[in-house]
Amino acid sequence: MRPCRYRAERRAGHLKIRQKVSALPARVGRTYGTAHREDSSVNDQGTPEDRRVALVAGATRGAGRAIAVQLGTTGATVYVTGRTTRERPSEVGRPETIEETAELVTAAGGTGIAVPTDHLRPEQVEALTRRIDREQGRLDVLVNDIWGGEHLIDFHTKMWDIGLERGLRMLRLGVESHIVTSHYALPLLIRRPGGLVVEVTDGTAESNKNYRESFYYDLTKYAPIRMAQAIGEEIKEFGGTAVSVTPGFLRSEQMLEHFGVTEENWRDGVKTEPVFAISETPVFVGRAVAALATDPDVARWNGRSLSSGELARVYGFTDTDGSRPDAWGYISEVVNGGKDAPASDYR
Repeated sequence: MRPCRYRAERRAGHLKIRQKVSALPARVGRTYGTAHREDSSVNDQGTPEDRRVALVAGATRGAGRAIAVQLGTTGATVYVTGRTTRERPSEVGRPETIEETAELVTAAGGTGIAVPTDHLRPEQVEALTRRIDREQGRLDVLVNDIWGGEHLIDFHTKMWDIGLERGLRMLRLGVESHIVTSHYALPLLIRRPGGLVVEVTDGTAESNKNYRESFYYDLTKYAPIRMAQAIGEEIKEFGGTAVSVTPGFLRSEQMLEHFGVTEENWRDGVKTEPVFAISETPVFVGRAVAALATDPDVARWNGRSLSSGELARVYGFTDTDGSRPDAWGYISEVVNGGKDAPASDYR
């Protein structure tokens, strides 16, 4: 009788969340792809028993939020975690909350479940995975997008001139948190063949061959690429796949504020930074992960370092404006390679 009771509880929670989402600002729906669900190129909802169960760790804002929402468009049940709730902000000090992310997931067609979690607290992560097991009995997709270290970055500063605690805090936020989460989540994920692990980072293996101009940031953003390769080796015998995925130049909430623009007038930011012309919305990388999650042949990517632009060419999805930005190609060939070509040639 227990499975039936859990389904009833999930339906009740689903209805409760749906009553809340009507109050979400229209701009939030547009930014994360819930305002026009017909635009999504991924739709594989299936029956309730077949719908995927996903954990998006670090889903408060930016890429993590968009990934959770786009998994919602496939009908998935998505557990969204982070440290910022409506009652308590994190050290990042931003207004976005995991509750709002869960509501967006439900508005997109899935079931969003917000679970406040500090992924550097092993007991909290263990409790999270036990809850998923108790409520769902499975985990199909694990997305490690935990970060929150932008305020710690010191570009163009020698590593010995960066405070040690500051640098180690960045590594803990962007590397240790991923390890803790995988440690507790992978035993649940490998129970069923077809499990997918996505390590979200900044840059591909190719682009990260070059030094990122900050010792701790360089280590933090290359580590998920190597982690995906290692985890891919360890879970393939259970039918699992692990990849690292990077967006391009991401128009996150923080980036839009940095340039003093909104999603509606984002092109004004090109006046300040010409490379901003190749930027993309968080929805683009969200659709990339949703495409991977719904690909029956996803194992072909095992251990690979992938980008939103590369996956868009393979799976055929677009950004919200109908374009397919290839930010890393543009940066490699035009910004660093000296090729004379406009950003429009890479969209």
